[in-house]
Amino acid sequence: MSGLFDPSPPPASPTPPGPGLFGDAPPPVDTAAAAYRVLARKYRPTLFEDLIGQETMVRVLRNAFAQNRVAHAFMLTGVRGVGKTTTARIIARALNCTGPDGKGGPTATPCGACADCRAILADRHPDVMEMDAASRTGVDDVREIIEATRFRPLQARTKVFVIDEVHMLSRNAFNALLKTLEEPPPHVKFIFATTELRKVPITVLSRCQRFDLRRVAAADLAAHFARIIGLEGFTAEPEALALIARAAEGSVRDGLSLLDQAIAEAPAGGRVSAASVAEMLGLADREMVFDLIEAVLAGRVPEMLAITARAHEFGADFATLLQDLLALVHTLSRLKTIPELRASSEFTEAERVRGAALAVRVAIPVLARAWQMLLKGLAEVEQAPDARAAAEMVLIRLCHVADLPPPGEILQRLATAPAAAPPAPSFPPSPSGGDGARAVIGGGTVSAPLPGSFREAVALVAAAREATLHAHLLHGVHLVRYAPPVIELRPEADLPRDLAARFAAVLAEASGRRWTIALATAAGEPTLAEQGRAADAARREAAIRHPLIQAIMAAFPGARMEAVHTAGLDAYGLPAIGGGEARPVFDPDDPGFDPANPAGDDAAGFPEEFDA
Repeated sequence: MSGLFDPSPPPASPTPPGPGLFGDAPPPVDTAAAAYRVLARKYRPTLFEDLIGQETMVRVLRNAFAQNRVAHAFMLTGVRGVGKTTTARIIARALNCTGPDGKGGPTATPCGACADCRAILADRHPDVMEMDAASRTGVDDVREIIEATRFRPLQARTKVFVIDEVHMLSRNAFNALLKTLEEPPPHVKFIFATTELRKVPITVLSRCQRFDLRRVAAADLAAHFARIIGLEGFTAEPEALALIARAAEGSVRDGLSLLDQAIAEAPAGGRVSAASVAEMLGLADREMVFDLIEAVLAGRVPEMLAITARAHEFGADFATLLQDLLALVHTLSRLKTIPELRASSEFTEAERVRGAALAVRVAIPVLARAWQMLLKGLAEVEQAPDARAAAEMVLIRLCHVADLPPPGEILQRLATAPAAAPPAPSFPPSPSGGDGARAVIGGGTVSAPLPGSFREAVALVAAAREATLHAHLLHGVHLVRYAPPVIELRPEADLPRDLAARFAAVLAEASGRRWTIALATAAGEPTLAEQGRAADAARREAAIRHPLIQAIMAAFPGARMEAVHTAGLDAYGLPAIGGGEARPVFDPDDPGFDPANPAGDDAAGFPEEFDA
């Protein structure tokens, strides 16, 4: 068939003629350059097991072929370079493989040796037809496909139509395809590939078996690149492969293209270095990025400017530098929130060691503020006529707000400041260390008051937005002794090992004092959560035994008491310290509510509602 799907192979390159015009011999043809194939084509997978990072799809397809339950249409979706078209070609070979003896049937492990396998691998099989919907979007193109489905295969067992970027088809083209797609002839299979699944009509999706090809993890990409670079006769630093894998963003093809470029910059049979890859990608040195974030978070402006000057000398792109800082802030936030990630192989050695140490010292609100300012500053750098000046202005702003507490903490400290002195916030110690936070009032130094109880100390953790640490302290820690600035605790076995260090860091930042958190083996008190549940149960038990409540229950069979609302409780369901006895909350709209006696006490000092 000619036209849309021309099965004839491309014309071969013309052979060099005999003697030249003047009788001299023709120049020799250099076939080495023409024979070179880029890594993305040279190492394209030819079997299902060669696909990396797509274990779920491979398992389903292998089972489908083993059970002879192969669908008539497939929809492969995913980002660029994850193997959609490659998977389509493997499926086409699996459907048409006849085995080395020519007698085989459909199989999940095509032989690669039969005539059909070889022709499909060479992209010249007359019954496996590919169409790029990005350039052929009209209904006439689809009608040509429909016409081709009426005829049996020329030499294969099954006709396979592969339509790439299928979301580019017009609405009329999709509508024309629906009937054939729903009831195709038994000798026809459709395989669609798209990067924009949401643009494919649901009527088409419902007629296809859908596979979502995932982005390949950076660790898997780095291991894949290490195998390939060894086969090419080169070596590479692990950090270099990690940089390429990270820049690929889950795309195998993009990563292999970058690896091709990195090998081209290395000497023959030499070693690909992390420095050369960073220069190739326009990345700042990773250690330089760590130096920069530490200087910024510590408020050291001269050191920060010296680092940016060095980056300028190396030719670093300042928009990329801010992007690297954003990525590092995100990494630090993940390490801060989930300490178990410090042993994950997805991070580089510098991120696991230096990043983990930095994450312990920096609070989540500080990281969140840095993220927002860097994100806004990145747009400024991209629009500014002088990228270096714009980037340095962004980083100077970050340096000057490094020691500022979040607004909620400022309000809290203003509320607890001594009445005789003008209220002013006390600033936390810098992330790089120091001798504590100081707020100068009348020429002196006033530190924040120490929390009077363990509950107040835990509340400071909640105010610091340390949600994970607060949950651990609330549900898994037993107080043994509270003698500020010393606290003895017995944590439960499954809590993180660095809990004491993180707790001490938050308290030091909030109070400006050095704290010691000691771990003890004594039983200690129940956890705050257990105390709150016990207090709530006691209040419910006391209320349910009251004669008035019992009378209500008797008058309304089936009624139940949902909750007991009591005034004077803190966030943990316990009576506020120094707040007196907790009393039930009464509705001001009640006709019997007395504003002068909000608790509703009688002359004897007891709640009138609970009089017998």
